[in-house]
Amino acid sequence: MSGMRPALRAGLLPVWRDRDTLQIGVNPRRATALSGIGESAAVVRLLDGSRDWTALIEAAGHAGVPAEAARRILGLLAGAGALADSAARALAALPAVQRGRLASELATASLAYGDSDGGARTLARRRAAFIRVNGAGRIGSGVASLLAAAGIGHVSCEDGEITRPRDLTPAGLGLADLELPRSRGVARAIGRIAPEVRTGDDGSRPDLVVLAEITDPAPGAALVRERIPHLAVGAAEAVGVVGPFVSPGRSACLRCLDLRRAERDPAWPLILAQLAGARLEPQACDTVLAAAAGALAAAQVLLFIDTGRPGAAVTNGTLELAVPDWQWRRRTWLPHARCTCGTRPPRRSDALA
Repeated sequence: MSGMRPALRAGLLPVWRDRDTLQIGVNPRRATALSGIGESAAVVRLLDGSRDWTALIEAAGHAGVPAEAARRILGLLAGAGALADSAARALAALPAVQRGRLASELATASLAYGDSDGGARTLARRRAAFIRVNGAGRIGSGVASLLAAAGIGHVSCEDGEITRPRDLTPAGLGLADLELPRSRGVARAIGRIAPEVRTGDDGSRPDLVVLAEITDPAPGAALVRERIPHLAVGAAEAVGVVGPFVSPGRSACLRCLDLRRAERDPAWPLILAQLAGARLEPQACDTVLAAAAGALAAAQVLLFIDTGRPGAAVTNGTLELAVPDWQWRRRTWLPHARCTCGTRPPRRSDALA
């Protein structure tokens, strides 16, 4: 604690409820009200992250707030979770071009996870992560650019087909008249706002692979054999689907889903064979649907990197968004007993729980 430089948790606005009660934050999910602040409010104004605890108490004394009162106010703020270590040091370690953008990432992480370090640990985890995106169409390219903008240190975006200008629209990266090989086109386009994105990789093992609009079952099967976590995302026929998140050997894989579908529809294996590698043009996936699916997929990736755990919503399940009602709905997909992925189906009592 002695090395900490306390600051009001970034992203929370302090507002007065009355002359004696200070509320930190406005949204009921985040806000906390502290009574009895009164004339000791000067302490709150000093919480800019520039002072350690000793210097803070001393500055409060110069502002007319006795040391005992200052400690009481700081204790109330700390107990309410309204204090965090200043993120200034974490930001100072970044290249200048990234500081303004990643300040919002730090503030959000600090609030979301309640970390006392201002989000520094979360940012460090992101910068050390390697995410590979297979499929650089309009969803995949959007996922890659969002992850890079959120601080993921190495994002590899791979696809051997053609990236069209409309594919890059969700990320705001219009390429007026270009139709380049995907690997080169995506690198040039995304590089304008997210220079961390790379094409290809150096053979390193990714922390997670995103399968974006991949209809061929082979990549998913290979990732299961290699025990690499992966997340599927796609959109077609005016329906976006995020999930499942596959933790090999611990949750349903993509083949489990196909086996479940085949139980419900005997014609599914024949349909699946026709889907492998098929791509309908134009696809019924408009700009907003692609952006929504890509954003939620990126959010699930960040949750995994930030916490080390996949999101419950996409574990043994998918999130589906249909136009025009625009409401996400979850569909459960349990592991299948005949699948070779190694995940044991839940017992009946667990499945009904």
